[in-house]
Amino acid sequence: MYFVYLQIDKQNKIYIGYTADLNRRLLEHQVGKVYTTARMDEPRLFYYEAYLDEASAKLRERKLKQYGSSYHGLLKRLNLK
Repeated sequence: MYFVYLQIDKQNKIYIGYTADLNRRLLEHQVGKVYTTARMDEPRLFYYEAYLDEASAKLRERKLKQYGSSYHGLLKRLNLK
C-alpha cells in the first residue's frame, strides 16, 4: 500500500508527499528529519489517500504538486480554499 498525504502547519502552509510507510514517514517529519517540513510551524497530517501500487501514488503526488486543477479541486473539497 502506498500513500499520498498532505500536512498543514499553523500558517496553513501545505506539504505534499507520498510514501509506502505512512507512520514511519510522519515520525520523520515530527523529529525534523525532513528538510522541507523542519522549517514549518508544527506540521500535522491533514489528509491522505491510499493506493495499491507505487506508480499510481507517484502520479497523484506529481499532479498535486503541479498546483493545477487536481490541487485546487482537492483544497476546495477539503474546505481549505
